[in-house]
Amino acid sequence: MRFALFGKSGAETLSEGEKELLVCLAEYGDQIFIETDYLNLIRQSLGESFTPSGVIDNNNFNADIALSIGGDGTFLRTACQIADRNIPILGINRGRLGFLAYTPAEQAAAAVKTIHNGDYCVVGRTLLEISMNSIPEDIPHYALNDISILKHDMSSMISINTAVNGSSLVTYMADGLVISTPTGSTAYSLSIGGAIIDPSTNVIELTPVAPHNLSMRPIVLQDNSVITLNVTSRSHNFLVSVDGHSFSATEEEKITIRRAPHQILTIQPKGSDFFTALREKMNWGVDQRV
Repeated sequence: MRFALFGKSGAETLSEGEKELLVCLAEYGDQIFIETDYLNLIRQSLGESFTPSGVIDNNNFNADIALSIGGDGTFLRTACQIADRNIPILGINRGRLGFLAYTPAEQAAAAVKTIHNGDYCVVGRTLLEISMNSIPEDIPHYALNDISILKHDMSSMISINTAVNGSSLVTYMADGLVISTPTGSTAYSLSIGGAIIDPSTNVIELTPVAPHNLSMRPIVLQDNSVITLNVTSRSHNFLVSVDGHSFSATEEEKITIRRAPHQILTIQPKGSDFFTALREKMNWGVDQRV
């Protein structure tokens, strides 16, 4: 099989689990393609003689499976790199929470064995697509978690005139607005009062950030909705964040957000599910009195 490896940037050395993973891939005779920074980390740990099947530079690779080795940030970066290539991603956690990167690094080799045995399932995750005139070239147009419209630093609140399928919804007077997928409902949206949403549902959630009206509550829309935003601000600019990739935009520019035409495919080990992850990673439903 062909594996594309994307690793945690800034790591000092390989974990023992990562070393076992590389040994496992070699024993199976798999082709491995590795992004440049992660390859440098591997060679620091294993020696300069380590030679992969190819080096990933931009999109010059092909693979059956992508392995994201790091935390949830690495998983989001991998999803951005894969984009519309229809390559399933297995998240291997060597970070802290690991909600998307669910498989612990010490179980990575075992996970590869289950992939070779076909003992896994592939689950599609909705992406959001943003359209506007001023997106910098290095900013992705797709988000697996969320797209956020935010005020600049300590500036005054912003006004976000919001329409759905051409019909006026409301003007949010707030510090910002988070438009999230079901996957992203457990990220930024959750921290500002949004609902937890089963990732298999076909919805988009809008959650205001510090709204200046108590009646402004989160709202859930069908994911075939087209959301248009027009932002005004006393500072005449605002921030746009696409899965954490941020840039500044000027007021009155029209922003369109819709479901992307493709999904991100994720590998889910059999026996694990979203609710298990909630309980294990977030202590959801745990009675603190016990």
